[in-house]
Amino acid sequence: MDALLLFSMAAFFSTAVLGMGEGGADAGSPSREFLALDGDVAWVVQVTDLHLSAYHTERGDDLVRLLAPALLVIRPSLLLITGDITDAKNKKRSSTRQDESEWIQYRNAMDAIVRHNVIEKRRIFDIRGNHDKYGVPYVGHNLDFFSTHSINSQLHRHNTINSISLVGKNRIYHFLGIDDTIASGIRGPSNLFGHPTDRRLDAVESELQFWDNQPAGLVTKVVFGHFPMSFITSSKRGRSYESIFARQSVSAYICGHLHAKFSKKLWRLHMIDFPTDPKASKGVGQFWEWELGDWKESRLMRILAIDGGKVSFLDIGLSSQNQLLDDFPTTILITYPTDSRYMNQVEIKNPMVRHDINALVFSVQTILNVTARVFDSSRAFKIVEEIPLQSLNCSVISESLFHAKWNAENYKSMSASRLWLQVFVIDDTGKETASAMRPFSVEGKLAYHPSTWLAYLIFNVQWEDLYFFLLWSNACFLILLLFLPKLLNYFMENNESYQKCAMSISVSSPIRQKKVLFWVLWYLLEGSRSRKFWLAMVLYLLYLLKMPWFSGHATSEYGDIAKMYLHGWSIQTPSSTFMEEEQGYPDIMTITLPFLYLVVTPVFLLIYGLLAKSSGYCLYHGRKMRSSHEPLPRGQDQEFATQTPQKYSIGIISSWTMKLCGDWTRRTLLLLCLIITLIHSKLCSALMAAYGVGPVALSPALTWAPPLFLAAAVYASTTNAA
Repeated sequence: MDALLLFSMAAFFSTAVLGMGEGGADAGSPSREFLALDGDVAWVVQVTDLHLSAYHTERGDDLVRLLAPALLVIRPSLLLITGDITDAKNKKRSSTRQDESEWIQYRNAMDAIVRHNVIEKRRIFDIRGNHDKYGVPYVGHNLDFFSTHSINSQLHRHNTINSISLVGKNRIYHFLGIDDTIASGIRGPSNLFGHPTDRRLDAVESELQFWDNQPAGLVTKVVFGHFPMSFITSSKRGRSYESIFARQSVSAYICGHLHAKFSKKLWRLHMIDFPTDPKASKGVGQFWEWELGDWKESRLMRILAIDGGKVSFLDIGLSSQNQLLDDFPTTILITYPTDSRYMNQVEIKNPMVRHDINALVFSVQTILNVTARVFDSSRAFKIVEEIPLQSLNCSVISESLFHAKWNAENYKSMSASRLWLQVFVIDDTGKETASAMRPFSVEGKLAYHPSTWLAYLIFNVQWEDLYFFLLWSNACFLILLLFLPKLLNYFMENNESYQKCAMSISVSSPIRQKKVLFWVLWYLLEGSRSRKFWLAMVLYLLYLLKMPWFSGHATSEYGDIAKMYLHGWSIQTPSSTFMEEEQGYPDIMTITLPFLYLVVTPVFLLIYGLLAKSSGYCLYHGRKMRSSHEPLPRGQDQEFATQTPQKYSIGIISSWTMKLCGDWTRRTLLLLCLIITLIHSKLCSALMAAYGVGPVALSPALTWAPPLFLAAAVYASTTNAA
C-alpha cells in the first residue's frame, strides 16, 4: 500500500504541474491534498451557510463557542465549509454587498478554532456560496475577500476544485470540492444558481477518473459543493454533473444552500442511465445527494463517516446551552450497517455480506458499555439480538470506534425495512444514551421511504427547466390573449356572425353555461376592440421579449451599469473586454417571474376588463337613449352606440349589460388596479434597493409602463362613463 501511495502522489504531482501550465485556476485544474488516515474508517464534519453578519456577530462567536468544543470531541479528518460563509447584506437586508468586517470575523473565528488544537488548518476546506460572490465583479477584484481571508486562500488553494485524498491502510477516500458560483458576482436577488463551465466539468470528470485504475471497492468518492443538483445549471454544451457522478461511481454529493426551513431530511438517490460500450446495453449509475441545513439559524453540523466504502451521516443541532466542552452530548453514529432508507443504494447482484457492526461514539466521558440491539418491526419491535461492542483502542483517533462481529447470515433475505438497529451507550457517570433507531439490510437493500412534496419540489424539479416552462407558458398566454380575440373580432365583424354567436349562446346553452360563455366572449372581444390599447400592449410585450427591462449596478454598488434582459444580465467582464457576456440565466427568475405573473399579466387582463366594462356601458345606455329619443352624452362613442345594438337582442342587452355596468363592477376593477399598482411599486422598490434607485427608476419598461397602462385604461373607461 505504501508503494501505491507513492505512485499516486507522483502521478498527481505530474498532472498538477501539467494542469497549472495550461491555465491554472482559470482552466479548472484542482488543488490537491494527500492526508494520512489512521485505519480504514474516516469521518469528517460539514457545516454550511454560516452567514456571518456584521449585524449578527453571535453567529461568528458560536463558531468558537459551540463548534470548537464539538470538533475537540469528534476529532474529524476534515472540516468542510460548504459556502455562504458571510451574509453580505445591509442591515435592512434590502441590498447585497461584500463587507470585509464579516470576512475578518470569519478569519478570526477560524484562527481561534485552530488555536484550540481541535483540527489542523490544512484539514479545513472552505468554498464559496452565492452570498460570498455577491457584488464581486470577478475573482481577484478588490471586493473578492474570499481570495484574501478564506482558509483556502491562506493555504494558496486558489482553484475552483479542491481534491483531498484520505489514504488509509487498505483504502482511499477521495473528497472533491467544487466552487460553481457565477463568474461575475451579480448582486441579489438574481444570483441563486451554480454555473459550471465545460472546462470545469472536464476537470471534475478527469479528477474522479484518476482512481479508477485502483482495485474495485478500495476507493470511495464523495463530492461536496454549495448548490443542490437542481440549483446547478447545465453548461453551454448542455452537460451536467449528474451523469459524471453516476459514471464515475461517486457515492454521495453533500451540499447546503437551502437552509433548515426547507432542507431538513432532504435527500435523493440519483439514478442515471448512460451509454457504455456501443455493443452493450446502457449502464446505470447512482449516487446519493444529501442537503444540510444552515448554521445561520439552526447551528447544524453534520458528521459524515465512511466505513469500508459505506457512507453514513448524522446531523446534529448544537444547542446554545452547550457552551463548554463538558456540555457536548454523547453522540452515536452507526457506520455499518447503514440506514436502508437513505444510505443504501438499489440492490446489486451478489452483494457482499459483512459480518460486523461498527459505531462511532463521541463523548467527553469515559465510555463503559456499548450495546447494539436488533429489533423486528413485524413483531412489535421485539428484541431479536443483543450484541456488545468493543473499542478498538488501537490509536488515539480510532478510540471512538466500537466494533463487534455477528452472524449476518441470520438476517439475509429479509425486507429492507423489517429489521431495525439501535445502539446504547453507558458512560462512567451512569448516564445511558441511545442512538436513533433505524432500519437496515445486511444485503444493502434499499427500503422504501415516502418523499414529501417539498423534497420532490426541491430535488426532483430541475429549476432551470421549470423556469423555461413558466417563462414561455406565460409569454404564450399573453400572445394568445392579444391575438386570438383580435382574430375573432375580425372574422365575426366581416361575416356578420357576432349576433348569431351571441344569440346561439343565449338560446341553446344551459342558463349557467350561457352566462359564463357570453361573459368570456364579451370580455375578449370588447376588451381587444381598442386599436390603440391593443397595439400598445403588443409593442410592450415584444419589447419585454427582446429588449432590456432595466439597467442597474449589477455587480458592485458603484460598479458599471449593466442591462437586464429576459435572457440574463449583459455584463462586460475582463475576459470580454470589447463585448458583453450574458450571465445570470436562470437566476433572473426571481425578477422576471414575479413581474410577469403579478404585474404584466394582471395589467393586460385589467385593461381588457376596463375596456369591456366601458363598452357595456356605452351599449346599454346607447340602447336606452335610442329608445327614448334622447341625445347621446358628450364624449360617448356615437358610432359604437348606434351600430352595435343592432347586432344584439334587446333581452341580452337589458339583462346582462345592466349587471356589467353596475357600480360594483367598476369599483372591483379600480380596487384590482390599486392592488396591482401596489405590488408593482413594491417590486420596483426592491429592485431599486438592489441595483440603484436612479438606473431602475429611469427604466421605462419596468418602472413606468404598467402604471401608465392602467391609468390610461381607467381614464378611457371614465370618459365613456361620464
